[in-house]
Amino acid sequence: MAGVLGIGLIYYLSSSVIPRILVTFSKAAPATQISINDSYVLGSKILARADGEDKCNVNVFLMDEKRKGVAGKRVELIGAKGVVVIKDVTDGNGMASFEVTSDEMGQFELTAIAEGVPLNKGITVTFR
Repeated sequence: MAGVLGIGLIYYLSSSVIPRILVTFSKAAPATQISINDSYVLGSKILARADGEDKCNVNVFLMDEKRKGVAGKRVELIGAKGVVVIKDVTDGNGMASFEVTSDEMGQFELTAIAEGVPLNKGITVTFR
């Protein structure tokens, strides 16, 4: 009798309880809400020649409140003088990459705007 109960319990756990636990742990809800405070801007190269060809590389990371990337969101990178307006869409990691060029020498403050809202942190690129 105990053997039959043991087999029944094992069958119940393996066919009902364990698959539900695995589904619960393996499915992640897609991140759709951007947290402006957790999103950030990084430059992998922020110094370039002012020749219109050399590029500064700027990456914008849109994150949710759990610091997971938010994919498929439109991002704009705008210069303080309003000269630079570049648009991109975030990838699966919440990253949008930009290459910025300039014919004019100087330092330029860039602001990322996600869904119409500017991120709290910008970046300065320099062209010489």
